[in-house]
Amino acid sequence: MRLKPFRLPDSGPLLGAGYLLLWLLLWPTVQPYWMLPYGLRFGALLLTPVRYWGWLLGAELVATTGISMAHGMPTGWSGFAIDELPEPLVMALGLWLLRRFNLHASLNSPQEVTQLMLSVVLIVTATTAVDAALLGLLSTPGSPDLMLSVLGEALLSHYLGILLIVPLMIMLLRPRPADRAQASLLRDGLLVMLPSMVILLLLSEQAAPQPQFARVLSLAPVLFFAFRHGWRGASLAMIISSLGMTLVEQYLGHAPASAAAYLFLAVAGTGALMLGSATDALRRSSERVAEQNIYLGAVNRRLDQLAHQLRSAARGNLQADENQRRHLAAELHDELGQNITAIQTHVKLAQTRLHQAGMEDISTSINAILAHMRRALHRLLDDLRPAVLDEFGLLRALDEGPIRDLLNSAGMSYHTELHGDPRLLDDDTRTAIYRLVQESATNAVKHAQASEFRLRLRIGERQGIALALLDLRDNGTGLPSRLPRGGRGLQGMRDRVTSLGGQFRLRADHAGVHLRILLRSNNQPIDLGRQN
Repeated sequence: MRLKPFRLPDSGPLLGAGYLLLWLLLWPTVQPYWMLPYGLRFGALLLTPVRYWGWLLGAELVATTGISMAHGMPTGWSGFAIDELPEPLVMALGLWLLRRFNLHASLNSPQEVTQLMLSVVLIVTATTAVDAALLGLLSTPGSPDLMLSVLGEALLSHYLGILLIVPLMIMLLRPRPADRAQASLLRDGLLVMLPSMVILLLLSEQAAPQPQFARVLSLAPVLFFAFRHGWRGASLAMIISSLGMTLVEQYLGHAPASAAAYLFLAVAGTGALMLGSATDALRRSSERVAEQNIYLGAVNRRLDQLAHQLRSAARGNLQADENQRRHLAAELHDELGQNITAIQTHVKLAQTRLHQAGMEDISTSINAILAHMRRALHRLLDDLRPAVLDEFGLLRALDEGPIRDLLNSAGMSYHTELHGDPRLLDDDTRTAIYRLVQESATNAVKHAQASEFRLRLRIGERQGIALALLDLRDNGTGLPSRLPRGGRGLQGMRDRVTSLGGQFRLRADHAGVHLRILLRSNNQPIDLGRQN
């Protein structure tokens, strides 16, 4: 569950009052290299609509006026106006221009962090330049080194103020992580940050260089939180580390840290924000990839189900087709075959009378026609349902049946290599194998102009599944570059294999036509020792 972010009130006076209160709370923390109110101003102008900026800047003016009056207004009203008014106006103008160029208050990616940090550098540089120009016009000329020191201190303090405050404001005013992530962040804070602050305190009590080493060591948890909790963890760890350094140096009697120490804090904090945003982006990308994998897995399972349904439907159509062929073959055999036999019998009975009438040639012609009709009927019956497959079995039907007669009559040699037990296969697969060999041999006779045809069949079992590997090839002219329109030979073979869930491959690395077909049988394994 994600917690809802804090919502800014849709009221200028309320925003101004809240801003005034926060400004007064942060003002006592101002130090030479620590300007948190400056960061508060930048974040407020960045996150609130432009129509409320007047209330925010007015509230800041009230706060700074009250603070100056509390200190006796040392520079007078004109000096106060020159010191306090240009900086917020320059920042407001700069942010207004940057927001027109699509500057967003977001740290969700390294690109957004880079854009925001570049905007911070531009704003800080502009305000510091204005302060330097006013300082040069109103004050007596001083040492250039002193001027550079003052400007460098302003640049660093303003940048650090934004670096510490703005990510925290974005964190509070934008969608926050889920309860589980916040609990993990709190747990790591107690287990990592608290011991780190204790170590910082103990090392700071020692003589140099232990305090400097302690400052460097205090930034290690920042990197840890950047890796583990993204930019939010890096921001919180950076605030706690900087607070610890300030507490040790300002309130426990230690010498203040040098500009180099705070510069190191600024550089390390910027790098930690970049690292944290990159970690968040990578984590979101991983989550999206995981979601897509889950979705693709579901789609694949659905496709598998559809493919199984299609194969089942194709197998059902194939079985219905074979049953229809078997029924039609039986009807033709019983009806037409018996009628041809009856006609031949009647012709034989009438042969004596035809001979006496001098019409022997008629009986001979009738017998020839009936013999031709019987041969045609046998070919038709064999095409509809190969009786040889039922009579001889698969291996003998392939080796000795009509396929060999067809090839030999065409003047082609026929070579077979048959291995395995066909009883491992179901009836549909055995019929499909015979049909595939029959169709391939017919194509070789009609189109290949080949002199030989080779058949290799291997039947076996792997992991409880019966497999049949069929290899068919001829040494003919091969397939034309463009198949003739209306040809259904190869496509019909491919459809038959697909309906059985097999694999059909037409190899082009062989002279002639070379087919490799793998079929998986749905037949349950049998105990071959109990078969005759």
